[in-house]
Amino acid sequence: MKVLVTGAAGFIGKNLVERLKGSGCPEVSEVFEFTRDSDMHMLERYCAESDFVFHLAGVNRPSDPAEFMEGNADLTTHLLSTLRQSNVCPVVLASSTQAAFDNPYGQSKKIAEDIVIGYAQDTGASAFIYRLPGVFGKWCRPNYNSVVATFCYNTARGIPVRIDHPTTRLALVYIDDVVDEFVRALRGEATQIEGGLYAVPVVHEAILGDTAGLLDEFKESREKLTVPDMGDAFTKKLYATYLSYLPTDAFSYPLEMRSDERGSFTEIIRTPDRGQFSVNISRPGIVKGNHWHNTKNEKFVVVDGEGVIRFRKVGEDAVIEYFVSGEKIEVVDIPPGYTHNIENLGDTDMVTFMWSNECFDPDNPDTFWLEV
Repeated sequence: MKVLVTGAAGFIGKNLVERLKGSGCPEVSEVFEFTRDSDMHMLERYCAESDFVFHLAGVNRPSDPAEFMEGNADLTTHLLSTLRQSNVCPVVLASSTQAAFDNPYGQSKKIAEDIVIGYAQDTGASAFIYRLPGVFGKWCRPNYNSVVATFCYNTARGIPVRIDHPTTRLALVYIDDVVDEFVRALRGEATQIEGGLYAVPVVHEAILGDTAGLLDEFKESREKLTVPDMGDAFTKKLYATYLSYLPTDAFSYPLEMRSDERGSFTEIIRTPDRGQFSVNISRPGIVKGNHWHNTKNEKFVVVDGEGVIRFRKVGEDAVIEYFVSGEKIEVVDIPPGYTHNIENLGDTDMVTFMWSNECFDPDNPDTFWLEV
């Protein structure tokens, strides 16, 4: 299939084009990208060769309200007139929930919808009209028409965000969910709703003030070594969006490395319900550990170097040994009730990735010294 995408340089268009060009859409052989900088004559050629059209181009914040009609209704008329004359094929229209309201933007979107409906009725071609709510995700322009993009951009840079009505409810769809649905439409599997319209099936209801609060938590998570609740779909998508707005010189952040003559120990992540993740570096010949826990349990993974992890059940004499190496990545569970240590048997530093089921609490360490 050859596919035309109008508005290909926009937020939704860019994400869709990259998906269509990728391995996830093997049925697409070529993508025609039409942008506001493209020559109108190219639109005619693209229409003549296309098997499917995604009409995403539009105007939503013009300096002159008259541009609403020119960028939304008039362009749609030209596009579909060209298709009628050269190559009737299915069309997806990215409309807006504003099409249901009596304002210049909404009126222009409603007219564009009617033009697409007329095209489908006259030609018999399939037409898919999506009234999208707010869309959020990577590559959306901040300080333009997306509150999520603006909040992400500002929060990542320590710029205060303005919230006049924190209890405002938002209906939001994530860019990947939008693209997923558009691909389903391409494959004849679009999600239809009442009124002959189509919809992205996953819509998130968010409260403006709470969303800003989540973004503040994301920013603070670097200092607290926490990560958001990835079990919540909206939080997971918002966090991914937030990270995409980080300044390019702020992708990394420092960690506290506790070092001595034996090596170092560095916490990476602390979570309230999934434990603590750390990196331990041991110098050659060094033994670390010689302690046991009542309830705390751990997982050790040696990723570089070689060593041995020894266990002895408290109250017994038998010593169990597990030889470990970065040449053979494996997990060694550290059960409660066994005193244990880890020794570097190599000539270089040994690097061990460690997980504990709970974050270290100095007031309740559950750690008791005892030689293996």
